[in-house]
Amino acid sequence: MSEAWQEAYEARFANSEFGEDAIGLFALGLQFGLDDLDTLGADIVTGGSNDKKCDLIYLDVEEGRCVIAQCYISSKARPSAPANKASDLNTAISWLMNSQIEKLPIALRGSAADLRAAIKDGKLREIYVWYVHNLPESKNVAEEMTAVEHTANVAIRSISAKSGVRVLAREFGTKHFARLYRESGSPILVNKNIETKVQTGFRVSGQDWSAYQTFLPGRFFYDLYQKHGTDLFSANVRDYLGSRASDSNINNGIKETAESEPDHFWVFNNGVTALVNGLTSRTLKGSIRLSIQGISIVNGAQTTGAIGSLAKSPSRDMIVPVRFIWTKNEGLVEDIIKYNNSQNKISASDFRSTDPIQKRLKAEFIKIPDTEYEGGRRGGASDIIKRRPNLLPSYTVGQALAAFHGDPVLAYNRKSDIWVNDRNYSSYFKEETTAKHIVYVYSLYKAVGRKKLDLVTKTKGGDDLTKIEVEQLEFLEKKGAILLTCAAVADCLEIVLGRAIPNKFRLSFSEKMSPKNAEDLWLDLLQPLFALITTLDAAFQSNRVNTELAKRTIPSFRNVAAAVSEPNKGIFSRFAAKTKFD
Repeated sequence: MSEAWQEAYEARFANSEFGEDAIGLFALGLQFGLDDLDTLGADIVTGGSNDKKCDLIYLDVEEGRCVIAQCYISSKARPSAPANKASDLNTAISWLMNSQIEKLPIALRGSAADLRAAIKDGKLREIYVWYVHNLPESKNVAEEMTAVEHTANVAIRSISAKSGVRVLAREFGTKHFARLYRESGSPILVNKNIETKVQTGFRVSGQDWSAYQTFLPGRFFYDLYQKHGTDLFSANVRDYLGSRASDSNINNGIKETAESEPDHFWVFNNGVTALVNGLTSRTLKGSIRLSIQGISIVNGAQTTGAIGSLAKSPSRDMIVPVRFIWTKNEGLVEDIIKYNNSQNKISASDFRSTDPIQKRLKAEFIKIPDTEYEGGRRGGASDIIKRRPNLLPSYTVGQALAAFHGDPVLAYNRKSDIWVNDRNYSSYFKEETTAKHIVYVYSLYKAVGRKKLDLVTKTKGGDDLTKIEVEQLEFLEKKGAILLTCAAVADCLEIVLGRAIPNKFRLSFSEKMSPKNAEDLWLDLLQPLFALITTLDAAFQSNRVNTELAKRTIPSFRNVAAAVSEPNKGIFSRFAAKTKFD
């Protein structure tokens, strides 16, 4: 009988073009709350059999995080996954971090160069090395993953001897999937009743929430962590990260204070915020008895983990500020988790969700069939595992707009800046920006990604690619190539449409055109233009798109498109007939 997470995985990735690698994308979604997995997959899943034992590489420098994964799906029930595939990750690490860049497959060069640069520049905090599969975890694989962790640490030190990057090698099997899936459905995993006494405290209530503010001895959190471990952090996207003996490591500082200055802990530490199912208080002689129903720490995971991992229970002198919050409003629960979780930065787009332009766009999208647009806000936890085929994710929309309007480097390298930086935001989300125009540019981005996935699927299926297809796939494997292609296609639209375009924001399809149907229109247009994309090769430096080189290269693409416009007049005319100028 299938487990709940397996059913969710099948529903999310049934007949996926990503094949076995889809389980790695599913793991990323559950672990880090990433929702636009299809678009992400087109960029991070490596293509072909020559992947050097690395099925996907996810690098997010803005978050200081990298994931390197080997993926495996068994069609039969087995007691464990093959350990040799875990050991293959040693090979993947060596190729990515130590081999000469020019000797790597094209699909890995950009990622390897970016990974090494991020380590050298101190921009990474964590490297996750995962063996992701659909079988039970085993001791043999765990031993292999320990060896992989050692290999990764040695490789990192060869790049930067002073690197503080933390390596977390993990077997990502059925037990871990089940836990994360369970967490995604319920923010509170520890559902035990907890009794404790406090010296003082007070209750605060709002329209649909209640809270209790107090302080508790450090021993309370030590005992909780010893008993429940990281289940305490089910509402917190990041578990306790451990501590290193370094002045800059906050967890190590927490432990030092707890051990050497316990009586100062209250004034040095921000304390803990916990989500609970309910709380009652009863005044007794000289104290207050609290009865807490369930608990999940939404702010203070590092504090709790540092206290809980001390060599022994802390001094009685150590006290920790704490507040307990409870509500039956599910939407409010998600906001409490989001805004209280200091380790989970609020998404840049969240700050724009009340912007008048986003409100207008949301209203306009109601008229467009088969679309969902959240106007800057992200979906809830269930959206990570539940496929929403009609959703236009905020970050992806921002990237598509930036690329279409001429800045593929911003779109690829600094997607948060599109939302955070006022100048960037106002450049792409302005009074002229309409829902119809967003569908126009977003569907181009999806169409280019689809062309790449078709090539990846073909080569993974064992089919031989033609020489031009090999060149196209090698081009599209470079970092930022999909967004660069969008920028280049947008730049030659005057040729395609046969008229001057003084303002590209006026371009759209019909208001009744769904993103999926719009994607099909772009796919038809891309058929002849795709044969030209290797002329954009000069836009890359170290296998990633470069701003100045892109500015010089895109006009060359436009000139070649003009040269082939006559034999493709029929295709251009069909697309032009569907494009509107509002």
